[in-house]
Amino acid sequence: MSVKECHHHKGKKHKIWRRIFWGIVIVAFMVLLTVLIIWAILKPSKPSFILQDVTVYEFNASIPNLLTSSFQVTLSSRNPNDKIGIYYDRLNTYVSYRNQQVTYRTSIPPSYQGHKEEDVWSPFVYGNNVPVAPYNSVALSQDQTNGNVLVIVKIDGKVRWKVGAFVSAHYNLNVRCPAFITFGPRSTGIALANNAIKYQLVQRCSVGL
Repeated sequence: MSVKECHHHKGKKHKIWRRIFWGIVIVAFMVLLTVLIIWAILKPSKPSFILQDVTVYEFNASIPNLLTSSFQVTLSSRNPNDKIGIYYDRLNTYVSYRNQQVTYRTSIPPSYQGHKEEDVWSPFVYGNNVPVAPYNSVALSQDQTNGNVLVIVKIDGKVRWKVGAFVSAHYNLNVRCPAFITFGPRSTGIALANNAIKYQLVQRCSVGL
């Protein structure tokens, strides 16, 4: 075989591989474009959350700059989409006061939420002698004296969208639910056993993605 024929053969192989490469690129681009078009048409809406109630088992701020608390919160989430499912891959809930976390994080088991479905979770969140910033500790004592403490029940996590067989990448989920805890004569809670007090709230939460 001559040198000229060898170069010609290599040139043909190079063209074939180049065509295969660009064929794969074009197919991948078309698939991605199709997914994006479907995504734009469906316009996924973020889930809605409602804080239904909060049961307070302990709330003790008698030691300066420390808080011991125990809550059970009931949260409902609803998927408003009729063609898109939601994977809740990781959810952690906790309570904050004046932008400071005052309980440990409690994990909510991963789940899948189908079209227009609603889920209800009732996790316990608590903290033993959790340090509170001095300025927040003073404010907390004043709020308790006034008989009204505003805490925020928070959920942070990761979600994915499911459209047919397509599953999206992870998105950060941030849920914020305000809850007014009342004390003394102003209390609006229902007394339960073991000195627990239940507050019926039905409070809509803000949801960020």
